[in-house]
Amino acid sequence: MMSEIAVKDRVTEIIAERRADVSSSPANLKLIENEQVSLKAGDQNEKKFHGFRGYFRLFQVSRVIAMLALYLYLDQYDIHQKQHRKRADARMKTARDLTRAAVYGEKLYRIRLWFFDLFLRGLRRFFVGSSTNKEHNQEKQALWLKERLIKLGPTFIKIGQSMGTRADLLPLPFVKELGTLVDQVPPFPNDVAFSIIERELGKNKSEVFSEFDLEPVAAASLGQVYRARLFTGQEVAVKVQRPNLEGTIAGDIVILKKVAKFAERFPQLNENADWAGMLREFDTTIHEEMDYAAEGRNAERFRENFKNWDNIHVPEIHWHATTKRVMTMEFIHGTKVTDLEGHQRQNIDSAKVNRLLIKTYLKQLLEDGFFHADPHPGNLLVMPDGRLAFFDFGMVGRITPELQAKMIDAFFHVVQKDPAGIAQDLIDLDFLKPGTAHATVKPVVERMFEFHFNLKLKDVNFKELTYDLADVMYDYPFRLPSNFTYIMRALMTLEGIGIITDPEFNFFETAKPYAKEFMLRREGRDFRRIFVDKLMGREEGGKIDWDRTWKLAKMAFKTVLNN
Repeated sequence: MMSEIAVKDRVTEIIAERRADVSSSPANLKLIENEQVSLKAGDQNEKKFHGFRGYFRLFQVSRVIAMLALYLYLDQYDIHQKQHRKRADARMKTARDLTRAAVYGEKLYRIRLWFFDLFLRGLRRFFVGSSTNKEHNQEKQALWLKERLIKLGPTFIKIGQSMGTRADLLPLPFVKELGTLVDQVPPFPNDVAFSIIERELGKNKSEVFSEFDLEPVAAASLGQVYRARLFTGQEVAVKVQRPNLEGTIAGDIVILKKVAKFAERFPQLNENADWAGMLREFDTTIHEEMDYAAEGRNAERFRENFKNWDNIHVPEIHWHATTKRVMTMEFIHGTKVTDLEGHQRQNIDSAKVNRLLIKTYLKQLLEDGFFHADPHPGNLLVMPDGRLAFFDFGMVGRITPELQAKMIDAFFHVVQKDPAGIAQDLIDLDFLKPGTAHATVKPVVERMFEFHFNLKLKDVNFKELTYDLADVMYDYPFRLPSNFTYIMRALMTLEGIGIITDPEFNFFETAKPYAKEFMLRREGRDFRRIFVDKLMGREEGGKIDWDRTWKLAKMAFKTVLNN
């Protein structure tokens, strides 16, 4: 993240360059004036934060976070209350082994707990409502949250987009309302957008584009998109970044770090998630998203990974009209992956599209180690010929070979229905808090997954597993590691898309054959390498796991028979 001094120096350089090069353009002069105001604001940023404006901004952000946290707590209060009672029973059992005074103390604690429960149930009735008006209240709360996030600006709109994919955490009205933040954010003025384009490209837009629409076709958190046409006749989409974005986000990250630091005073808020790590991950990712040239390179890498897949399309990047803040790419016509009526009109099988989407992500996660981290419906279009087009590669995830090998082990154990293996995977993948005694946790995980494995695979989904884990995570030290933030987000989003496109959808059932295919291919390569090392006397290659090799052989045999 750039420091305040670095931002100031860079803005000063830019203003000097523009005064020399484009001072005759009224639009650019207006932009320069805006940036001068931004520079003055940035110069006083630290002072302002410690003054009224900074603390007022901190208050606004904290209020939204606190209200959402309270609402979610009250919405799932029955789970929380169950845990409160369980702890009270455990405390009473301990007190009975001590003194009579300890027992009386615990009885007083239960009375306080009863009053606390009464108070929270009153709050729940006010905020969440009863069974008759709960959905209406949720819609009002969701609208309130969306409007506050839009008012807070790009950073929080981006966070809202992420929350809008978490049907496992938020009630459905919240998911629906926050889902509109994908492409229904208020746009910024055209004259500002056009001046940014001309400044970035160093030319008048009429010199680069033969046609240029006067209104954006979409507006999102970090920028907006216009339809245009090159002099070659190619129809293109031109994405232009919001003005003063870097300074705005840098300031918001400072505020979020202060909120996270305050939350560290309450260990119970940090037990089941690495919030500081997630914020660092968000800080890195959102700065990558602001670099459209880097996004173009990500798109080309993704296209290279899928060059042999005829049913996957990535828009072509027009580099002569692409910079850090402006991107020009091929304009794609198509329907959203969740537009079932549009699919029906074009004779497209929605379930088939969904299976293709799952297969692409298994390849990205298990084979490429490079994945599109923001697969919401606005970034995925089904073209008229049935091809699936991927957009917006600003947010991508990278998986190290070590993490990828551990994930493949986890998929292997899920497919083999091996609870002990999955328990070890959770430990290896850092889903346990540091210092946890593994021996106390493994039996719990094994029992939980044994129950799910006794169900038919199609009856298991991520959401059910999440609710089951929620109960376990109160008593046992599980947490979501920061390097899984975007992997889990992508998987949850995929499941949400799958449920919309196919009511019978189950991620595990759909993923199973593709996961087997990728595992066999990867493990087969590793086995051949190790086997050759053995034949050649190169002991550094490692040992051959014959038990695992036998399981893989059986899996391969069954796969061939099923095909």
